[in-house]
Amino acid sequence: MTATALQPIVHPAVEGGFELEVTSRHMQTESIVSITFSDPSRTTLPSYVPGSHLVVQYGDAVNVDSVAGANAYSLTGSGSAPSEYTISVLLVEDGAGGSLAMHRLAVGDHVWVSRPRSAFAPAATARHHLLIAAGIGITPVLSHARYAAEWGTAASMIYVYRRGEGAHAAEVKELLGPALTECHDRDSFLKVLTERLTTQKLGTHLYVCGPVAFMDSVLGKARDLGWPEGLLHSEVFSAGELDAGEPFAVNLARSGIRLEVPAGISLLETLEKAGKSIPNMCRKGICGECTLPVLRGTPQHRDLYLSEKEKAENTTMMCCVSRSLDEELELDL
Repeated sequence: MTATALQPIVHPAVEGGFELEVTSRHMQTESIVSITFSDPSRTTLPSYVPGSHLVVQYGDAVNVDSVAGANAYSLTGSGSAPSEYTISVLLVEDGAGGSLAMHRLAVGDHVWVSRPRSAFAPAATARHHLLIAAGIGITPVLSHARYAAEWGTAASMIYVYRRGEGAHAAEVKELLGPALTECHDRDSFLKVLTERLTTQKLGTHLYVCGPVAFMDSVLGKARDLGWPEGLLHSEVFSAGELDAGEPFAVNLARSGIRLEVPAGISLLETLEKAGKSIPNMCRKGICGECTLPVLRGTPQHRDLYLSEKEKAENTTMMCCVSRSLDEELELDL
């Protein structure tokens, strides 16, 4: 991913994006690296809302045969008139290779990135923001904390991490001061969580990011204590393992094409093989980029992007992971 005079091959997930240069990197912990990107001409970068993420291409950007893919990483800044973008990446030894590629980046390397996007923005009507993070989940939550500090918005945070492994812990302390509570074990966290969930003022919104089981526990506790769904926000990095699903057929109304979608092959892959260019980013049912309008049939919604209300309406679907409950679907495509 070093700068080159050749024209790079850009992964579909970062089409419409731009090239950035690595201007600094440092280890937050033994397994988490922070990487800062800037425009090569040092111009101001596009602003973004807190909680946004950046898709970064990994693999050889010159040889199309070696392009490995692209992953989304949370931006840790506030998003206001940024001169640089910073991400923090946890090394996952048995992952698909994206985190390893990020850890190998050096100052001076060039990468291709998407424009920032968000599905985890702070609610404009919130009177208070209760931020909860575990492990690498601190990254989008830190963005919220920076924004709150810049604009004087009421916010507090519970940060759960193992001793000695708290990425950005010093920065969060500086931003929030006594509004930060750090927990290093499950029992202390559950005690603090229960106290906070039962003493918040009306108008408080909750934001949580971390491992799926951790988020499920936090959101489940909040629901049990009567928190409405509209006040609960979470940022997920994976939709988990999905089964192969049942085969189904799809009719493309505007194209006059009928396609068979086999078990184990996604609708997105089937459409791409048929020559259809579908905007997409995460391919995991998270980002919402591959939304398609449904004209007939009942989708089997397996994404983490659509709300329960949107899923019940059955007028749209995420074609990267969702399938069909009926033998046939008709799409406005």
